[in-house]
Parts: sequence; C-alpha cells; structure tokens
Amino acid sequence: MTQSPVLKNGLNALLTPEESVLVLIDHQPFQFANLHSHEPMMIVNNVIGLAKAAKVFNVPTILTTVVEDRGGKLIQGLQDVFPDQKPIDRTFINTWEDARVVEAVKKTGRKKIVMAALWTEICLAMPAIQAAGEGYDVYAVTDASGGVSVEAHEMGVRRMMMAGVVPMNWLAVASEWQRDWARQDSAAALGSAVLPHTGATGTSFAWELQLLGQKAGAGA
Repeated sequence: MTQSPVLKNGLNALLTPEESVLVLIDHQPFQFANLHSHEPMMIVNNVIGLAKAAKVFNVPTILTTVVEDRGGKLIQGLQDVFPDQKPIDRTFINTWEDARVVEAVKKTGRKKIVMAALWTEICLAMPAIQAAGEGYDVYAVTDASGGVSVEAHEMGVRRMMMAGVVPMNWLAVASEWQRDWARQDSAAALGSAVLPHTGATGTSFAWELQLLGQKAGAGA
C-alpha cells in the first residue's frame, strides 16, 4: 500500500462508519493484571462501549488475543458483543506482523483503522505505528487502552502521535460515527446499547427518556 499522510484537518479527517474498521487487541486477564495507567474497570467499560458502538454502526470488528492458553481468553463482556466471532490468537507481540490480522483488515477495504489494546506502549503502539507507515489512517482509542504505568501509557501515546497516529477517546469515536442525531435508527440503538457505558451522561439521558415517557403517557 502506498504511504499517505494522515489527514489532520477538514471533514475527511473525521471518522465515518463506512470507512472504519475496528481492531481490539489483547483485552485479556494477564494484561489487566498489570494495568496501572487507568482503573481497570474503566477500561473494561470503555472497550465494551466501543465494541457496542461498532456493532450499532456495522463497523467491521477484529478481535485478537496473544497466547490465549497462558494469558487468558478475551474478557467475557467483550466477547459477548460478538458471540460468534473467535478472536485471532497470536504469538506475535506486534499484531500487525500476524498476516491473518492484516488480511482481515484488507478484506474490509477500509482505510481508517480504529485500534485499542492492552498495553498501550507495546500492543497498541507497535501495530499502530506500522499500519500508519503502510498508508492507513490510524486512530488510537486511548481510554479503551492502558499501560503498565501512567508514564508508559503517555509515552506510548506520544510515540504514536509522532508517527502520525491520531489519539481519541471511545465516546468521540462513537460520536463521529453517529455525526447527526437525525439519524434516528442508530441514535435509538446508541441510546439502548452504548449510553449505559457513558456514566453521568447516560444516567441523565435515561432520566430524560423516562420523563418524556411519563409525559407521553399523561397525554394519552
């Protein structure tokens, strides 16, 4: 693939479901055990929210683990979003060196790769940097990823940015995929599947929907 610079501004720099492919890397017990850049449950919540958003927008999603028989299976909440998909189990630390993963991305025909991984400084940085160098526009979801320390995570993000990778948080990804609340089908699906993962925003929205339902019932 011919290398091209990542678009840093303009409408085309934003994500769309039609151009995106999601790669989720190594959200396994072994990696969570030494996760110290974030509270682990926050990463669990965020990566599941991200996966649910991808499912709402029909964004192809590739799940992968590393040495599953020792590092453990993909966390159940994430596997439950795609119950029929068997994660690609690798020995390569760098996901992008596994030809099966690269081929799976190529088959989608998508140019914008959204990635999240444990750990940021290794299993996210390595494939993100390599894929960016091969002409893909790569977006690293930093709050669905984490490192062995705050410093490790931050240095991993900085290194990726130097290579042209765009850092984002998971809710920003979902928002760019939605783009317009007039798209009511996906908006409704987001409300039921994804907003429960958004903390206070989801709580407030659920309360608003409840009030609207009460008013509609009173007017009937």
